[in-house]
Amino acid sequence: MAKPAQDKLSQILIKNKLVTEKDLKQARDKQAKQGGSLGEVLVKEGLITEKDLMSVLSTTFNIPAINLSKYKIEEDCVKIIPEKMARQYRIIAICRLGSTLVVAMADPLNVFVVDDLKMLTKFNIEQVLSTETEIFQAIDKIYGTGDKALSDIVKESEDGGDLEVVGAIKEEFDISNAAIEGETPPIVKMVDLILLEALKKRASDVHIEPGESDVRVRYRIDGNLQDALVIPKKNQNAVLARLKIMSGMDITESRLPQDGRFKIRAQKKEVDFRVSALPTSFGAKMVLRALDKSNLSIGLDKLGFSKYALTRFNDAVKKPFGMILVTGPTGSGKSTTLYSVLNQLNTPERSIITVEDPVEYQVEGITQIQVNPDIGLSFASGLRSLLRQSPDVIMVGEIRDSETADIAIKASLTGQLVLSTLHTNDAPTAVSRLMDMGVEPFLIASSVILVAAQRLCRVVCPVCKGKGDGCSRCSSTGYRGRRAVLEVLTVDDKVREMIITRTSTDEIRDYAISKGMKTLREDAMQKYKDGVTTMEEVARVTSEE
Repeated sequence: MAKPAQDKLSQILIKNKLVTEKDLKQARDKQAKQGGSLGEVLVKEGLITEKDLMSVLSTTFNIPAINLSKYKIEEDCVKIIPEKMARQYRIIAICRLGSTLVVAMADPLNVFVVDDLKMLTKFNIEQVLSTETEIFQAIDKIYGTGDKALSDIVKESEDGGDLEVVGAIKEEFDISNAAIEGETPPIVKMVDLILLEALKKRASDVHIEPGESDVRVRYRIDGNLQDALVIPKKNQNAVLARLKIMSGMDITESRLPQDGRFKIRAQKKEVDFRVSALPTSFGAKMVLRALDKSNLSIGLDKLGFSKYALTRFNDAVKKPFGMILVTGPTGSGKSTTLYSVLNQLNTPERSIITVEDPVEYQVEGITQIQVNPDIGLSFASGLRSLLRQSPDVIMVGEIRDSETADIAIKASLTGQLVLSTLHTNDAPTAVSRLMDMGVEPFLIASSVILVAAQRLCRVVCPVCKGKGDGCSRCSSTGYRGRRAVLEVLTVDDKVREMIITRTSTDEIRDYAISKGMKTLREDAMQKYKDGVTTMEEVARVTSEE
């Protein structure tokens, strides 16, 4: 709320003796620290009720006030206003009268909202007042699943498509009330709905988070978490039990973290889910990672690789031995890139073995080893053992220590093509990272053939491109899908010489750029120029440069 509007609200509240000067000072101090509107802070601090605030604003501005919880909203007209805008401005369209759209709002002092709405919707705007709480409840109910009763959600999901669990489900488990309830049809349908919606919305993760009074479900879509629905607290144990049963976990264990996985068949494809359960104060938080193998067969060019990056990758994977490293933070798409390379190399004449923690995608034709430190099976010991199996291609999930780095590099010098990941911000820094692990420069120079630093940038939604407000297809975010942003360093004779002489990372970077390497920023900027992404995404994914 702008300062003139705040001053006006203060005058109205003082004039109507709803707050004191002391109350206002307290609220403004809080507002300065926490943000938000003055009215919102006054309500949160208990200095005024929402209904009193709405009543005085209604009287002052001669705008009718309504109780949204008792008003039948015309759902057809609600989505004329994008959800993102509705939440930002605390508004919701409730009905349409000819060329007039009736909009409930909590803050009539924001004079710019009506102008923005007229421009966006091409309707005349008629205002009514409601409390912020009622508006957000209506938004949750209409735009998302919201806090509906479980029976309502299940009823709506009956025509949502078939879902079949085809992975191995734990056959023996202790019977408890939660487990029995967890197998009842409404709970099964509820969990199926959550999974079907996740697939429909292209979610990479499903977060199920127990709170004090309910259970929040969120989907990670294109890297960002979005609220999906709220499950009543009374159904928490049953939903969690159902997921534990599907994942092969011990449903009686509530004090220790657990891991599991299951496979479902839905929408004419099979999708693996990797599941993690973490005990919290209000129950087990569960995160389900969706692993869709169809993404691995689309090829590197479909991941968004530039022509330069794609050519360098294809040249590197044709080599019979050497090491290819993909670097970047968690969630930057490193695993998807490496699996796509493995899929490309997965032919009958090749033996491919991986050591992973955890095994993300289970791929036919590839031997995959799951790291298990509890029994002494680490990356290093697993790698040492698999070398006796005479593989042609090896993938090491991550090089975390000097022993793993040493074995992997020596394997790449004795006839194997080795793929792995490192956590570095850019490609040239991978060299100094390996040196920090104690690997001799001459070994790095002799083994590493390519290093690629990777990030993921969101792609502008093709449906609402240029409008900026989003649409139903992109959940009002303005983005749909992601593409890889890459910085690819090819290790040629000059780079090898620079590594052996311990030349600085900056000099290696400058040389690589002179030979055509595009930095992360340059690759992201090219995607912006091509209309693939936005400047905000460029700044976000390359903020460290």
